[in-house]
Amino acid sequence: MSALFSGRTLLRNSASQDALDTEAELSRQLDNRLVLLVFGAAGCPRTRAFAPALRDFFVRLTDEFYVLRAAQLALVYVSQDPSAEQQRRFLRDMPARWLYLPFQDELRRELRRRFSVERLPAVVVLEPGGAVLSRDAAAEIERLGPACFANWQEAAELLDRSFLLPEDPEDPAPRSLTEPLRRRKYRVPREEARGDPGHGDGDGGGAQGPF
Repeated sequence: MSALFSGRTLLRNSASQDALDTEAELSRQLDNRLVLLVFGAAGCPRTRAFAPALRDFFVRLTDEFYVLRAAQLALVYVSQDPSAEQQRRFLRDMPARWLYLPFQDELRRELRRRFSVERLPAVVVLEPGGAVLSRDAAAEIERLGPACFANWQEAAELLDRSFLLPEDPEDPAPRSLTEPLRRRKYRVPREEARGDPGHGDGDGGGAQGPF
């Protein structure tokens, strides 16, 4: 998954703003995880309204106050703000574990085109191999909260067997009753799994304005 940002720098949303600018650092933060690309803008009312739900979703899955071990989840904020100050303002109250692209990096715009993001906010969920699980999971996060992660993780395991934890042949973990439904919901066409940007998003929804 780190290949998406190969040759780029990601910043950690901490007071020190640590830079991840080597392949090894990017790999440690992004590989073998579900990666959320969050497209938003401080000047967008819908982005501001969604921010508390997104922050709570992420914290409850990654903060040891709530979980014994952080989930295999990474979040990269892909700002669509018109100024660095607006980007900084939005990130100020977001978790320190978030990653983001520097404002001057044009990859922010390229990713929006690549994933056909037509409105903000948008949350693109990528499985460890890079295939798209959801082109816009914002509504799902608002509706289900942290429970989304179990759905995505199970679907990712089906798409990429290398993401599965080793199974004990003497005590195999049972599949949930909802597993077939998740498999069908998050199945993506072969061309989308290759990252073909020429196809429409898989979650429906007509074209709307950017904000």
